[in-house]
Amino acid sequence: MSELLEIIMIVSFGASWPLNVMKSYKARTTKGKSLAFLCLIFFGYIAGIASKFLNEAYMASFADKWYVLFFYVLNLCMVGVDLLLYVRNKRLDKMKEEG
Repeated sequence: MSELLEIIMIVSFGASWPLNVMKSYKARTTKGKSLAFLCLIFFGYIAGIASKFLNEAYMASFADKWYVLFFYVLNLCMVGVDLLLYVRNKRLDKMKEEG
């Protein structure tokens, strides 16, 4: 049951990231975004992934529970894309200010 609740949590968090990435892509600005927040979330997903690898019970049943780790990695990738878009948008903001 705890794995099911964890999946619900991670899928719920993950459902918002594609929308957030699209918003960042279309906005072409960092206004309203927090680099610290994105880095904290990114670090949190890394910690969650590391916790799975360090959990002996999880690793012993990895063949049956691989999907939990999949969602952590998927969310980490989406936050990573949003971080890359932040860098792009910061550069675009600077270009707008200069020119």
